[in-house]
Amino acid sequence: MPTPTEIRLNRAERRLEVAFDDGSRFGLPAEYLRVESPSAEVQGHGPGQKNLVHGKREVAIIGIEPVGNYAVRLTFDDLHDTGIYSWETLHRLGREYDTLWPAYLAALEEKGLSRDLRGRAAPKTTR
Repeated sequence: MPTPTEIRLNRAERRLEVAFDDGSRFGLPAEYLRVESPSAEVQGHGPGQKNLVHGKREVAIIGIEPVGNYAVRLTFDDLHDTGIYSWETLHRLGREYDTLWPAYLAALEEKGLSRDLRGRAAPKTTR
């Protein structure tokens, strides 16, 4: 499994920049990391129990704490801090962004939820 050679928080863009020893580099948006958190709050306690997190468009990362030599704990400004992002998880989230992010957006739309804090998407109007 690749190991990070650099982890840097770009606060202005609300993005975690991660470079790995296999040469891969990912810019992971805070919102994406929050809604895909490996925590039980998001992932549930077993297969098929994942919770759809919404209203996190403006979330920011306010803390990064090393967890041994295998992970980091991210703290978000909504005070979510229970997800431990292993190197494997960060690498997978980077590799699978182009699949996971559109699936998340589609799930929000299907449930009538919004990325904004108000929580619900505006009703669709037809003319």
